[in-house]
Amino acid sequence: MSYREERKFSFQNLETNASSPDFKESVGVDFTKYEETEDLAKLWNTTLKQGMHGICFSMYEDGQEPGDTITEEQVERRIKILKPYTKWIRSFSCIEGNEHIPRMAKKHGIKNMVGAWLGDDMEKNELEIAGLIQLAKEGCVDIAAVGNEVMYRKDLTEEQLLTYIHRVKDALKGMDIPVGYVDAYYEFSHRPNITEVCDVILSNCYPYWEGCSIEHSLNHMQNMFGQASAAGNGKKVIITETGWPSKGESLKGAHSTEENAMKYFINTQTWANKNNIETFYFSSFDESWKVGAEGIVGAYWGLWDKNEKVKF
Repeated sequence: MSYREERKFSFQNLETNASSPDFKESVGVDFTKYEETEDLAKLWNTTLKQGMHGICFSMYEDGQEPGDTITEEQVERRIKILKPYTKWIRSFSCIEGNEHIPRMAKKHGIKNMVGAWLGDDMEKNELEIAGLIQLAKEGCVDIAAVGNEVMYRKDLTEEQLLTYIHRVKDALKGMDIPVGYVDAYYEFSHRPNITEVCDVILSNCYPYWEGCSIEHSLNHMQNMFGQASAAGNGKKVIITETGWPSKGESLKGAHSTEENAMKYFINTQTWANKNNIETFYFSSFDESWKVGAEGIVGAYWGLWDKNEKVKF
């Protein structure tokens, strides 16, 4: 996900709401006890070692990018790094080596949310859908995600996306695999036909990309989750992406610093664990290729750096 002017959010409105008597700010960790960076890093490490529900798998090393074919050996090396810290792994594609991710995760006892990456290339879409169905038949898929932010990017029409979702649901019938679609939290309010067909609501929640300050970020992320939950009308909601970059540009009130990245991770994990909110943190490893799509900040979303070393 990246910043777009048409996003349905106003940082000014959030600040206004925060000062109103009806606004109830969620309680996060009291970071005044961790004013020294070293102390904050210790708390971050403790939180990481306590484990996550899920994490998004970062596929590409330095010099690699989408379109490159990735080997089983590279995938397994990274799976082994993540194994002590997570119960689930989320992958984004079923071709070009991405198909190794759920297979290796299953080999190492980790559950999978497997995504078919859909875009405006119809031939690739067919390969992705076929790959997702094949992985499900192999027993490697615990949740199937048909498309990621397709509506947000405007790559397909709603009718085209619905057709793909129905195809996967039909192919997986009787396999007890929930099928959903991943997008920004507000899309599920605006597209009830998509929400209706999903077994589970797969919601991306990024206070950073909406220019929210770190002080209000936990509350705003909870509001995002609440909006997706309201749209789901009783369906299970999973936060499929949330995170904070450790370096790069600032966006309105959102500042990309190591301190803020540590605070956001600690707060989201603490809240999610306390409230049993299934959350996939974004992301596992820094990826240099993402600077093209998101600016410098795109390369610094990982909990591990690009050399696969834990960051703090």
